Amino acid sequence: MNARAIHVSITGLVQGVGYRAWVEREALSRGLAGWVRNRRDGSVEAVFAGESGTVEAMLAACRHGPRTAEVHAVEATETNEPAGRGFQVLPTA
Repeated sequence: MNARAIHVSITGLVQGVGYRAWVEREALSRGLAGWVRNRRDGSVEAVFAGESGTVEAMLAACRHGPRTAEVHAVEATETNEPAGRGFQVLPTA
């Protein structure tokens, strides 16, 4: 397996529209590890870890999000941050 982990910041109308729950469902359905949380600045932050192609597909999905969201930008950087097991919704930071 070609493993990859990315740290993602998503900006736009992404809080109060079900974006975190959507990310959790999408990540779990793709078998990714990691986490998602709201940021106090109004953005959403996440880490996705798994097979490289699956991580790339999740990143592409984040650019659209659920139909209730309005995504302005998705910034992703490679990370060595441990993603843990499974996928979690973390408290706002």
